[in-house]
Amino acid sequence: MTWSTHTLARTLSILLAGMMGLPTGQALAFKIVEPAENIVLKSGKTVTARTDLGRDTGIVKVSYYWYTEYGDTLVEQEATLSSGVPSKDKLADEKYWQKDSASGGSIVAVPVLSSTEQDRPPFGGPLRVPMDGIGTMRLLAVGEITRGRLGTRSVFDEILVKVEPDAELTAIDFETEKPLSLGRAGQAATYGQVDSLGKIFELPVVGLFSDGVVRPIAHTTTGTTYQTSNEKVIKTLQEGLLQIVGNGRTTITVTNRGKQASLDVKVEVNEEPNETPSADAGPSRTVKGGSKVELNGLKSRDPEGEALFYAWSQVRGAKVPLLDLNMPRASFAAPQVSEKRLFRFKLRVTDKKGADSLPAYVDVWVEP
Repeated sequence: MTWSTHTLARTLSILLAGMMGLPTGQALAFKIVEPAENIVLKSGKTVTARTDLGRDTGIVKVSYYWYTEYGDTLVEQEATLSSGVPSKDKLADEKYWQKDSASGGSIVAVPVLSSTEQDRPPFGGPLRVPMDGIGTMRLLAVGEITRGRLGTRSVFDEILVKVEPDAELTAIDFETEKPLSLGRAGQAATYGQVDSLGKIFELPVVGLFSDGVVRPIAHTTTGTTYQTSNEKVIKTLQEGLLQIVGNGRTTITVTNRGKQASLDVKVEVNEEPNETPSADAGPSRTVKGGSKVELNGLKSRDPEGEALFYAWSQVRGAKVPLLDLNMPRASFAAPQVSEKRLFRFKLRVTDKKGADSLPAYVDVWVEP
């Protein structure tokens, strides 16, 4: 049997830790060691990515992915798309397509960096921060382990970092019609297909920076705050979300880094009374790798007792195949892990008149 230098060094460190009585389990987990958790990075700059493989042997490749903090986790896949080369300037470096519009499945993400033991540093290397990145972002590292005829499995680690442009914000704009008209009066909504009372939405707000880059700043983690001139028409909610609460006119004012922009909004929706539903994604829990996990949204409620439309998605952890995304109960098979790892899921519910809930989150910790 031949051992690589890297594998030998890792094995010796495990033996040494055991002889010294160190807690080898936690200290030797597959882990992103560069960049550091919660560090502030500059958008567009290149940093060094490095992982400690811990006690996991057989890793042949580590792939790195950028995501916004609350963005859905896409399927990790090495295959490039029509261009053949992943973009280095697109947020999260994600070129993707959907093969199944009904389930939303088979979305492909291209890693920003794939590295093997031959690279320097091993399983790491130069990692470019997305040029249009801003606010809190997730860096996901996925290690692919070969098991011969048994195929492959993966291990992962994920950290949060703060991304700041090395440029000044010069102006704020809205990528929408101006003024914005919402609603089609007299038309009934079916599961959010038409603007209606209670509908929750996000404005496409962008910042124009002095380096010529346009960055998405709708989410509050980018430093954006919202004000409405008429809370009886549109109400401001958490995470930069807005909600239609009545007909009329209002002005939405957005502030970020000392700059402001305003958008006039006219709302004309069916005034049929409708209360907002609430989503309940169930309690957080810890499960064993290999077990079946059920996500239960049955405690979600509509005040009028109407049937609800369910939408589950994953927002933390390496991607797992999530079944029954549009049912009250979704499920997935917990992957085998070397160390305790976090998987976070989001649930939104909508009533048949088009009123939405705020997102609800549930954490599932998977342990060996």
